[in-house]
Amino acid sequence: MGVTRDDVVAAAIDVLDDEGLDGLTLRRVATRLGVQAPTLYWHVRNKRELLDLMAVQMLSAHPPPAEPAHGQPWWEWLGQRAMAHRDALLAHRDGARVMAGNRPTEESWPRIEASLAALTAAGFPPAEALRSLLAIAAFVIGWVLEEQSEAERPQESRLPPFSGDVPPWLDDTRFPHLAAAHVAMPNGQHRVFDHGLELLLEGLRRRHALLNGLLEPGMRPGDETTLTSRGSDR
Repeated sequence: MGVTRDDVVAAAIDVLDDEGLDGLTLRRVATRLGVQAPTLYWHVRNKRELLDLMAVQMLSAHPPPAEPAHGQPWWEWLGQRAMAHRDALLAHRDGARVMAGNRPTEESWPRIEASLAALTAAGFPPAEALRSLLAIAAFVIGWVLEEQSEAERPQESRLPPFSGDVPPWLDDTRFPHLAAAHVAMPNGQHRVFDHGLELLLEGLRRRHALLNGLLEPGMRPGDETTLTSRGSDR
């Protein structure tokens, strides 16, 4: 049986996990499949197209929910979607680098359309919905890029984990605010991602409220009751 495009993508992901993105070449993918490199051009035009197909496959293994579950608030769904996106990227070496700059393939359009439809039904104009999805995706990719870049550093040069104590290398008399932050941030690396995502989602909830007349421009979320009483959970 001949090599299929799915075979090429699967082999490329295997090479990625073993060698990293810098070691991913069409020649190595072909060797993994036991064929000559020119054979791959029957299935992909170039490495960039291969990376796009790899990105789709990586997401399909940890599929972010395309739309909210019945009764689920849209902002909780977006948060769940971002978490699944992060998991998909972390599942593979250099996953964020593969995802950065990728273009959706035709197979991705139905899921993207479903997500845009869900946000439009919640009260976002289509352009606002698309910008929101892109902004969250960019945040997730950028964060995972930092995580994976740190993991590639030699062990001795990596940032020490936040432990809830002042690290021995930090002079708390010279840098009291930095020391206080360390003490207040056990498991801080994970919490920073959650914090950033919460900021994005809170901003989107405010944007949604303004677009739908639920919040006056001079008001802050929490100053009024209309955010919940007038349909913010649409």
